[in-house]
This record gives sequence, C-alpha cells and structure tokens, in this order.
Amino acid sequence: MLKRFVQLAFILIGASAGYYFGPNLFELLQESPLNFGEVPAPRYVGGGLGAILLFVSTLWLTNNVVKWIRWSEERLVKIPAADGLFGIIGLITGLIVAFLIQQPVSQLPIPGLNKVLPIIISGLFGYLGFRVGYKKRDELISIFTRGRQSKNGSKSAEEEIEIFEHKILDTSVIIDGRIADICRTGFLEGTLVIPSFVLEELQHIADSSDVLKRNRGRRGLDILNKIQKELDVKVLIYEGDFEDVQEVDSKLVKLAKVLSGKVVTNDFNLNKVCELQKVGVLNINDLANAVKPVVLPGEEINVQVIKDGKEHDQGVAYLDDGTMIVIEGGRDFIGERIDVLVTSVLQTSAGRMIFAKPKLLERAL
Repeated sequence: MLKRFVQLAFILIGASAGYYFGPNLFELLQESPLNFGEVPAPRYVGGGLGAILLFVSTLWLTNNVVKWIRWSEERLVKIPAADGLFGIIGLITGLIVAFLIQQPVSQLPIPGLNKVLPIIISGLFGYLGFRVGYKKRDELISIFTRGRQSKNGSKSAEEEIEIFEHKILDTSVIIDGRIADICRTGFLEGTLVIPSFVLEELQHIADSSDVLKRNRGRRGLDILNKIQKELDVKVLIYEGDFEDVQEVDSKLVKLAKVLSGKVVTNDFNLNKVCELQKVGVLNINDLANAVKPVVLPGEEINVQVIKDGKEHDQGVAYLDDGTMIVIEGGRDFIGERIDVLVTSVLQTSAGRMIFAKPKLLERAL
C-alpha cells in the first residue's frame, strides 16, 4: 500500500510539472529544426507525458523511498510522547522566532541574499528549537509539575500525593522477589511502573545460555506476573524509551525525573547515582536492615557456629534474618550451639555485621 502511495505521488508530481512546463517545451520543439508541429491541448498532453516519464524514471527510487519512510516511522514510534511533544513545541517556537527575524532580513538591499537568508534562518532556528525542546524536556516537565502543584494548593493531601505516586522498579529488585511481599503488606503505596526496557533486559536474561542467569530472569518474570495478577496494586507498563541513553540505570533515572517518581532498587550503585541526580530512591536492602532486630553490645545470643572466619581462630554464625556474626575464638565450636556476648555492631549500607565472643571464654576470664 505504501509503495503504491509513493508511486502515485511521483505520478502527480510528474503530471503537475508536465502540465505547467509542457506548453513551453512544445513551443521550443516547434521552433527547432525538427519542427514537430502544433500539439493539441499542450497542457494535458504535457501532464500525461510528465506523469509517465517520472513514473518510469523513478521505478528504481520507489523502493528506497519506501524503506526510508518505514525507517522514519520506526524511529518516530520509539520516541516517547513527552519527548516528541516538547521537540515539536521547540520547533514551533524556533520557527516563530525565525519568522520575526525574516521580516527585516528580507528588506536587505542585497539581491539574492534577501531571498536565501530567510530560508537558512528558518532551517537553523527550527533545528535549534527542536533540539532545545528535546534536550530540556525534563526541566520543562518539572516546571509544569511545580506549576500544577501550586494551582492545586487548596486540594486535599491525598490529591497532592497522587502527583508523586509512581514507584519505578529496576531489574535487580524484580529478580530479588521481596518486592512482591512488600506490596502484599501494603507498605509500598502508589502505582508500580515497569519500564519496557526493564522488561527487555529481563527477557534477555531469561533467554541466556547460562543456567543461573536464565533462572534469575524467569524468576523475575514470575514475580511480575504475581504482582500484576494476584496483588491489589496498580501496575503501569511504560512503553517509552530513551534512544540517546544506552545504560538501563541511566534510563531509570531519566524516567524518574519525567514521571516525578521514585526508583525502587536494591542496587547499591544505582542508589548512589539516584542520590547524586537528586532522584527519590527506595532501597529494599535499607528497608530490610531497618526492620532487623536491634542487637546491642553486651547482649547475649545463642547461635550455631557454621564455619571458620577469615581471620585466625574466628568462627562465623548467622541470625535468622541472615545477619552475619563473627565470633572471636569461635573456631573450636564449629557445628555447636553456644552462647555469645556481642562486643560491637557494624552497620553499613550493604548490611549489618555483629562481632561477638563466646560466653564461656568470658566466664573463664
């Protein structure tokens, strides 16, 4: 269908050119030594000849034009609606500025220059306007969002919260699986946003030849199905993409800025990037550390020593929540349950580590 449309366009162009320029061409042929004679209805004859000639001469070009149109269509479809909208706004603004500048430029007393400069100015300002609107879309969206907040200042607190309700999931937190349990408890409010580029990354992981990666990817897809079908939460599949950004983490940060939302992750590096970019972030590991039972120095705990530690004579045990306990002098008690006294607690963003020593040694001292 598209190919027929392109061919029809070439036929109309050829017919129009032949209709307007055919009579002049036939007059030149009559004055030539060949003297073709007078052509009846020169405009219509010229239009027919022009249509046929351009149709035949552009048969080789039609397929290339169709390919270019389809390539352009694919590129335009992939552009997020917000990006395209602000690009068009910038383009229109640039053309308006160019039109205002063209008026004095067209009055220049320089033949030729006053005809060419307006065209150049229109193209230049149109391009610059589109690029500025496209590149500054995040800042413009934030400005419009703040303006909407100021207008809705008299509304209830619930309606104001709706503006910031998007929680954007990254790949690591989906594969982790704890997000489903958090959603079930109702601690995570608002709409869960699952970007299409995150789904693509999950699919690539699920199709990996490595067994471990393939299982992780399939687990992530199962978690998403569970959230969407079994849990009472709003789920939004964001179809847009950011073609100028390659890394998925950078795309998540840009999407959070566009939607004025927060990134939900358990990736330490992404957490730091979000903080540097002034983007809200919810780290599942921070939540898990926050709800772990508090253990104070001097407290007594009964644990089972599992293995030896990195340092000499150390033993390692774990609490029920997975917190590691490093026991000084605990190597001799591997495989046994013993009472230990907490000596210190080390809290980091990666987790919590407890240092202790056997209570038997304390009594001996």
